[in-house]
Amino acid sequence: MPHSKSSAPRRRVGLARGASPWLLPTAATAAVSLLRARRSGRWATVAVPATVLTAGMLWFFRDPEREITEDGVVSPADGVVQSVMPWKDGRTRVAIFMSPLNVHVNRAPLSGTVTSVEHVAGGFVPAFNKESENNERVIWHFDTEIGDVEVVQIAGAVARRIVPYVPRGCKVEQGERIGLIRFGSRVDVYLPEGMGSAVEVGETMTAGVTRLDRD
Repeated sequence: MPHSKSSAPRRRVGLARGASPWLLPTAATAAVSLLRARRSGRWATVAVPATVLTAGMLWFFRDPEREITEDGVVSPADGVVQSVMPWKDGRTRVAIFMSPLNVHVNRAPLSGTVTSVEHVAGGFVPAFNKESENNERVIWHFDTEIGDVEVVQIAGAVARRIVPYVPRGCKVEQGERIGLIRFGSRVDVYLPEGMGSAVEVGETMTAGVTRLDRD
């Protein structure tokens, strides 16, 4: 007998690697306070906010599977295009602002080899501020079929921890997970010299799916 609903497989949504230092203590506090709230109403003052915070953490650290786009340079991050700027060396920089509501797992823009993963200390001003270029950041370089592609993960006022998933020398596939930025932040990708951008300021990006470059 035919099914009345679509039989298309559901995409799995997991939790991001690197979430446990934040999520586990919050979830444990919520669990303990909920159990104790059954005996004493005073524990409800802890249980309610702890449970809400745990739910928020689960949403923030979600890591959905994606059907990866296999043409061109794909966005390394979910979020909104903050700026598209010609750079001094002829490249084009696409800056993507990630709010706390976005998925914060970042992905490789192209298949290739990770040639550099450099951590740079800095400040923690809001990611939408121009001065965020001097924030704490991790600079990635990928050796790809179109040459060197640079991606920069930038910490924000709340996002004070960047967690790389892959080391220097590692080969990655297009759209493969490369790291996590905890909470609101920004990711910049530099398109090689002579390559134009297909996106504009204000457009919504999906990591591993939205194509950044023009044919």
